[in-house]
Amino acid sequence: MEILDGIADIADRYDGYVLDLWGVVHDGRKPYAGVPEALAALKARGKAVVFLTNAPRRAHAVAAMLDRMGLDRALYDGIVSSGEVSWSHLKHRRDPFFAGLGTRCVHIGPERDLSVVEDGVAQIVAAPKDADFLLNTGPDDQRGPTSPDPYRAMLAACAALGLPMVCVNPDRAVMVAGQKVICAGALADIYLELGGAVREIGKPDPEVYDPVLDLMGNPQRAHVLAIGDSPHTDLAGAQAAGLDSLWALTGLAAEAHGEAPDPDYLAAVAKAEGVRPIAALRSLRW
Repeated sequence: MEILDGIADIADRYDGYVLDLWGVVHDGRKPYAGVPEALAALKARGKAVVFLTNAPRRAHAVAAMLDRMGLDRALYDGIVSSGEVSWSHLKHRRDPFFAGLGTRCVHIGPERDLSVVEDGVAQIVAAPKDADFLLNTGPDDQRGPTSPDPYRAMLAACAALGLPMVCVNPDRAVMVAGQKVICAGALADIYLELGGAVREIGKPDPEVYDPVLDLMGNPQRAHVLAIGDSPHTDLAGAQAAGLDSLWALTGLAAEAHGEAPDPDYLAAVAKAEGVRPIAALRSLRW
């Protein structure tokens, strides 16, 4: 597999860029070195840039976080988050799963994720017995982000009541400032083992790419490139949506494969994952 040092050599091959956030644009605390400059170069060439993230909060909350990191909003055209898509499903109830879901939910996750139920689209209740469904946005601040074990009792109680789960972040893990932490997807795996019903919203589901392409003005999919660090979500999702992808060797990829992986080894990993990125990328830089 070819490994690119930056995106300059391929930039003009595509009209639109779909970028993962955690592990590609930033490390959970700050943008990676060279990212603002790479985004500025893409925008100077008239390219559409949209962030697609499995963050379990609405797009405006993600934008505010990027503001705090100092990432200029002029460097991108929009944000689509799994939290935003979930909020839309809960609001409009057109999808059959959400149409029959009920409105009362018990929540696993931190309070900062509750933008997903803004405007009264769902009501948080304290006990599983009072809920219609389980809203899973990931680990909370009390039980911590390093292991799913502290969540098993709550998950078992919800599964025993037959509550369907809405998993608002299909990621199993993410890197935050060099530390690997679990995400909502890790809790969804346990729920499935317990026999619970789970609906995951976000990559790799191809449905989340439709609003991204809308923000870009609906270019031809052959002219759009997705960049992500996870084969399971970013690369598989892009492939399912009919987009080319580039495998960023930062974030989860760096943690799993090191900073200088062998190209043949990467090709074997991609094949095992069933994905076909056009190349790998050392980091998102020009």
